[in-house]
Amino acid sequence: MRSPNSKKAKTKRLESIRSGIQYLIAILRLQPGIKQKMASKLGLAGGIPERRVRPIWDAIDSRQFKNALKLTTTLLSKHPHSPYALALKALILERMGKPDEALSVCLNAKELLYKNESLLMDDLTLSTLQIVFQRLDHLELATSCYEHACGKFPNNLELMMGLFNCYVREYSFVKQQQTAIKMYKLVGEERFLLWAVCSIQLQVLCGNGGEKLLLLAEGLLKKHVASHGLHEPEALIVYFSILEQQAKYGDALDILGGKLGSLLMIEVDKLRIQGKLLARAGDYAAAANVYQKILELCGDDWEAFLHYLGCLFEDESSWASETINTPINPPKYVECKLTHLTDEVFNSCVENASAFVQKLQAEASNDSLRNPCLAHLEIERRKCLFRKNNDDNLVEALLQYYSRFGHLACFTSDVEAFLQVLPPEKKMEFLDKLMKNSNSLSVVPTRALGQSITLLKTQELIGNMFNLSVAELEGSAVQMAELYCKSLPLSKDLDPQESMHGEELLSIVCNVLVQLFWRTRDLGYFIEAIMVLEFGLTIRRYTFQYKILLLHLYSYFGALPLAYERYKSLDVKNILMETVSHHILPQMLASPLWADLSNLLKDYLKFMDDHFRESADLTFLAYRHRNYSKVIEFVQFKERLQHSNQYLVARVEAPILQLKQGADNIEEEESILESLKCGADFIELSNEIGSKSLTFNEDFQSRPWWTPTTEKNYLLGPFEGISYRPKENLTKEREENVRGFIERKSLLPRMIYLSIQSASVLYKDNSEINDSLADPKISTELKVLLERYAKMLGFSLNDAIDVVVGVSRGLKSYEVFGSDVIDWLNFAVFFNAWSLNSHDSGRQGGERTPGSWHVVNSLLENYILGKLRSMGPLIQSPQGDLPILVKLVTEPLAWHGLVIQACVRTCLPSGKKKKKSGSTDQSISLLSNAVRDAIQSLCSVLEEVAKWSQDQIKSPEDNKIDLLVSSLKRNGGAGKVFNILETLASSPNETELGDRISQALRSWSPVDVGRKIVTGQCRVLSEFWRICESKIKSLKTLKQQIALV
Repeated sequence: MRSPNSKKAKTKRLESIRSGIQYLIAILRLQPGIKQKMASKLGLAGGIPERRVRPIWDAIDSRQFKNALKLTTTLLSKHPHSPYALALKALILERMGKPDEALSVCLNAKELLYKNESLLMDDLTLSTLQIVFQRLDHLELATSCYEHACGKFPNNLELMMGLFNCYVREYSFVKQQQTAIKMYKLVGEERFLLWAVCSIQLQVLCGNGGEKLLLLAEGLLKKHVASHGLHEPEALIVYFSILEQQAKYGDALDILGGKLGSLLMIEVDKLRIQGKLLARAGDYAAAANVYQKILELCGDDWEAFLHYLGCLFEDESSWASETINTPINPPKYVECKLTHLTDEVFNSCVENASAFVQKLQAEASNDSLRNPCLAHLEIERRKCLFRKNNDDNLVEALLQYYSRFGHLACFTSDVEAFLQVLPPEKKMEFLDKLMKNSNSLSVVPTRALGQSITLLKTQELIGNMFNLSVAELEGSAVQMAELYCKSLPLSKDLDPQESMHGEELLSIVCNVLVQLFWRTRDLGYFIEAIMVLEFGLTIRRYTFQYKILLLHLYSYFGALPLAYERYKSLDVKNILMETVSHHILPQMLASPLWADLSNLLKDYLKFMDDHFRESADLTFLAYRHRNYSKVIEFVQFKERLQHSNQYLVARVEAPILQLKQGADNIEEEESILESLKCGADFIELSNEIGSKSLTFNEDFQSRPWWTPTTEKNYLLGPFEGISYRPKENLTKEREENVRGFIERKSLLPRMIYLSIQSASVLYKDNSEINDSLADPKISTELKVLLERYAKMLGFSLNDAIDVVVGVSRGLKSYEVFGSDVIDWLNFAVFFNAWSLNSHDSGRQGGERTPGSWHVVNSLLENYILGKLRSMGPLIQSPQGDLPILVKLVTEPLAWHGLVIQACVRTCLPSGKKKKKSGSTDQSISLLSNAVRDAIQSLCSVLEEVAKWSQDQIKSPEDNKIDLLVSSLKRNGGAGKVFNILETLASSPNETELGDRISQALRSWSPVDVGRKIVTGQCRVLSEFWRICESKIKSLKTLKQQIALV
């Protein structure tokens, strides 16, 4: 039996608990925001016991959506007015692919939250709604829910953080700042102040905020530091960046030297900031001392050495700030300004730098460090730039660098910048001395092989290969092939995924063979280059560079399916889709492989759009983890991708591909146009593109020498002697060209829509023609767009009309169109459509006669048939005019076909008619005759193109393969390298090469490579033939219909 004391103690505890509960209830009534926190602590989820919700989440996580929906339905039967239960149901419906139902349920939950103030409005409910709204592209609805909740519970920190998250997703920097300031005032935490400061920085860097906002950010930080100090290194970095943006370097240095500087625990990081601030403040001597300390601690820090030299020479070039247009592969050296220095000052700086570098070299414990040796080269380079008579010293320094690091694969990329300052004769002198040194190669086989490859790559880099005769080039290619074969045993025991010794040799052989093809136009060299790379891939299928080279060779040879196959084998994912897809996208855009092109565009656009959505998640994650420098980095990276020229091109080309695919059926085309808002959005893009700054994120360093950019291919022109092939920075010129391309292409969807409308309203209901029946807005807008289009081509509207009429009548040559022939023919097609519904069609007098029809028919027929008759068999004429032929058929001819379809549909008799007058009969007769002639013209053109394609497809496959392989087995010319590889493959030495390499050699078949090429070309031709046949079928149906008129 318990004592009375224990009973009293129990009673006392119960009274204490009761009073505690009453106290909590009182607080909850006074501060509704606490209710949510307490709910989660008491095991509630959105006001519902957690044990009832947990099975639903488990089902969602295991993707058992039907079961999850069933459980949610049961939950709603018990809690029919629970916004959280509705939010869960919406989430499940969205995951099940029912977006409309999900949105409806979400809106019901939102309405419940707004109507019933007694309902629990917790962050869990709102965040679930936010997930669904975001996935349904209605983020503004999630934001409005959080705004409403914060209005009801203004002191609830969780809800405010949720609202801040919404603004982060919307990139509403001003509202981010305002919300963060409210949170800071509410709880006084440092992190919320930093959220506000970062939001201010983003307004200045990425928004429209003026630099005066930086003063506000600085003031907020100063006030906080005075009262609370700073506690995180990232907070200090943000403080420095705010001061640096205002050029307050002295203030930043004072802070770095004070108590706050102790937040930076890593000495080198602190020194880097100090050196940068001192240099920006103009105290170059002190900055140089700081960078010396950095180099003493980190001897291989190349960037620090460039900054050190910049300080010595009082040159601020090395601190040039990055912009949105900064190249993705910036040069390894910086431009330097030395003209402000006297000889005496320059000599003193060089002496100091040289002495310091010698000290670094003496103290270096690791012989593999390249930085001290590169530093010596950089000093000699600057002496060359200053005095212009230091070439011999630089050549000597380069030779010394070769003696130490000539066996490394990175040697040529290391010395490229230094070779650029040498005149051509000194480059050749350096090369001659290297060749003489080749007699004293290392006794270590792999090292000797590396040195030999470096000699060949240096020859290629300097451009000496372009000075050799055909015989010398052939001899060089043979030597490299033999060296490759001899080096294979060195890779005997390597893992298949490891880089093989000497695999770069085949890339250089390929480059030489392609140059021989360019010089001689002997197709055998081109085939041999393909065989060499396929041989290399047979031995090791992971070599990235072989695949890139093959991709471009197959593209040029018209075997685009093989090029696309090689591209897919690169396993391009994530950001590589932005930097690598330039290798294949331009060729695919001009091809008939629409299914592959559609997949390529979809994958690319999906990655970009997903990244834009997810970057906000990353940004908010950076906020929550207090990594504020990443906040700025993520947002700026998103901005860079949004301004990507490739992204904008893909955004325009994707709908144009849809329009091409639907062009044979006007109803389908109108449905596509409706989904594109009749091209209105693209008109906006065309209007905005002029003021947009474009970014170029492509990695052009990986492109072959013969096509350094997407716009340039040396093989399409005559041979040119190239003494040196620097990777030129053509960004400004490219930006202009791409901007013009996007501006023109963006007009197409709207012009196609207006052209169809113009033809459709011409004879509405076949009733009597009068001006009231034709919509003047269509004619006016189409005229405005035609004027813009003509201006982009460099002419006024009337002058452009004169040009197309003159060419159609034979008074002018097609050469007047230049490289814009597709755009000119598009213009002619849209001009004809406008003429149908206008009394002011330029100098044509607005006559509704076959005149403008004849212009378009003549232009298309003469140009397409002219191209067709000049083209030889694809197997014998790489590249040729097939891409332009595909574009002609799938763009201007297709758009002309749509105008014809609209006119036929308009002229066809249907339903009850008003009594037609004689003038109406005459007008319909004129139009039907013009349409009949246009149909006949297009049919005859397409039948010729289809016949040409079919003839090549039906040509015996074995004959084509024999033609390819026989080009390698002639006496003289191509085939010498091929014979070396074929000999090795026919009788491999298993003891020397190992089982894996020997088996790979036996599996290599030149005939199979030839068969793949032929099959690839046939597939391109088959797809093109299919497109032509579809159009012919459509036109024949129209021919039957117009016969009824």
